[in-house]
Amino acid sequence: METKYICKYPLALFTACVIICLSLFPIPDIPHAQDVPFIDKWTHMVMYGGFCLVIWYEYLRTHESIHVGKITLFGWLCPIVMSGLLELAQEHLTTCRSGEWLDLLANATGATVAYVLGWFLLKKMGSIKK
Repeated sequence: METKYICKYPLALFTACVIICLSLFPIPDIPHAQDVPFIDKWTHMVMYGGFCLVIWYEYLRTHESIHVGKITLFGWLCPIVMSGLLELAQEHLTTCRSGEWLDLLANATGATVAYVLGWFLLKKMGSIKK
């Protein structure tokens, strides 16, 4: 059963592992990055938006029809839940990171934008089947 998911979603699983590592390991200071307003929140939005788009891509690549419940659960809700769990892990399991509600909000925003973009593209392509 697990092999099926590894074969169908290798990029999504790899992306999830990268996000987990980036979320739990110390991040070096990048002096010029501090010049960009809200760089941390933009980074969160891009990471989770990209993650959701990778899930959408692999879902569409491996399925002939779209199951609304599955793509909503796995392509939107699961990344947000993973984000919340990582924020809790940062707060309670690491000494080098701290969990923030605004990071969770930025992650959810990125995931939601990617989810809406995915549906918009599907409607444009005329590929929605329930």
